[in-house]
Amino acid sequence: MDNKLGLGALVSLVIGSMVGAGVFSLPQNIASHAGVGAIAIGWLVTGLGMICLALVYQSLSMRRPDLDGGIFSYAKAGFGDFIGFNAAWGYWICQLLANVSYAVVVFSALSYFFDTPDRVIFGDGNTPVSIVFASLLIWSVNALVLKGVKMAAMVNVVTTIAKMVPLIVFCVAILLAFHMETFTLDVWGQQTPELGSVLEQVKSTMKVTLWVFIGIEGAVVVSARARHRRDVGRATVLALLGALALYVMVTLFTLGVMSQPEVAALKNPSTALILEKVVGPWGAWLINIGLVISVMGALLSWTVLAAEVPYIAGKTGVFPEWFSRENKNGSPQVSLWCSAALVQFFLIIIYFQSSTYLALVNIATAAALVPYVFSGAYGLKLALSGQTYEGQPHQRKRDMLLALIATGYGCWLVYAAGIEYLLLVALLYSPGIFIYWKARQHHGLRGMNRLEQGMTAALLGFAVLALYKVVDGTIPLS
Repeated sequence: MDNKLGLGALVSLVIGSMVGAGVFSLPQNIASHAGVGAIAIGWLVTGLGMICLALVYQSLSMRRPDLDGGIFSYAKAGFGDFIGFNAAWGYWICQLLANVSYAVVVFSALSYFFDTPDRVIFGDGNTPVSIVFASLLIWSVNALVLKGVKMAAMVNVVTTIAKMVPLIVFCVAILLAFHMETFTLDVWGQQTPELGSVLEQVKSTMKVTLWVFIGIEGAVVVSARARHRRDVGRATVLALLGALALYVMVTLFTLGVMSQPEVAALKNPSTALILEKVVGPWGAWLINIGLVISVMGALLSWTVLAAEVPYIAGKTGVFPEWFSRENKNGSPQVSLWCSAALVQFFLIIIYFQSSTYLALVNIATAAALVPYVFSGAYGLKLALSGQTYEGQPHQRKRDMLLALIATGYGCWLVYAAGIEYLLLVALLYSPGIFIYWKARQHHGLRGMNRLEQGMTAALLGFAVLALYKVVDGTIPLS
């Protein structure tokens, strides 16, 4: 049986990974930080940065077809084994936290239908009932992917189409209800002093805008399973442009229906309440049903991606070899079981810490920054060296500029993330040191050099500081 993925399946996988729960809460998440003008600037910066990153991935997928792991293989090829491992580990942690956040938000959305003022069943997705059902959901998706990546991709195509329907209805409705006087009421947020300066507003939107694009590298991660290598880059660019258009409409045009303070005060998923205002109660029902379908699809996509990263890492010597073991359906069974077990572990932590969807989003976003920065940096390094560019001077200059912008954008995001979330990332990265050591043993490789030992010491130091601040409550997890 052909277990390869065509262009349609790859595009669906990338869209399914990017367009998950975030888009349904995006209007409130963005409006709570910025006015119309700053939001437009934020999307311009984000759009430019992500388009450049997508084109870097497109170029690298063609110039280095031997690097199937994509996002972490590029970091390893450009900057050594230790950086490559941490890019793989960080990206895997990001994917696992994304799956946890999706499981939480599914049951938060279902609370709209089942909870009453005097009876809380699902709440914010972190009640005992929610955790039990979220666990069942995680293991059910795991069982589906164990039947084969191809089957999971086919199911994902269906869920991707289904979840786009309520979003298209939403976009059409707000376009018809759009009022320019509402849109231009307070363009730069000057009537809301707590938003801060325009620069602060733009900076505050960056983590939110990055989160809804995480998954852009989905086709690159599964590039070894693509039917045609050229489809990897095409799927990445097509999915990005489609998602960018959708996100701009959902966030900017909404402010022509309701003012920035009104949108900022909404509960999430805010798109449900906005559509309810425009078309009536059925709008909220449609959005909440769409959210559940959307998150199911995103959970499926991210389960595939989360399993693929340690699987490829195990095959290429970055992770211990046993991560690369497959079942009879060609699914990475050890990687899948480990991923599901860790998601289950995080769900238990969520219950005891009462963590919310947005807290998980911020941590997962910060965890993804390292692999993104090093992917762009490798594209820049490759173009500067001229390797694979023989007889292509114009293409080399173009790719150099794209990689420079993508790397600069990644560095800006590291700055915008803030010290608290970077410390939490160090805490999440530190257990990976043991896996790295075991991987070196399994593959008969030498130990750490002095530079790697220094980076390890710094990472552990920041992890200890983060743990101290979490315990004393300085850094909350809720």
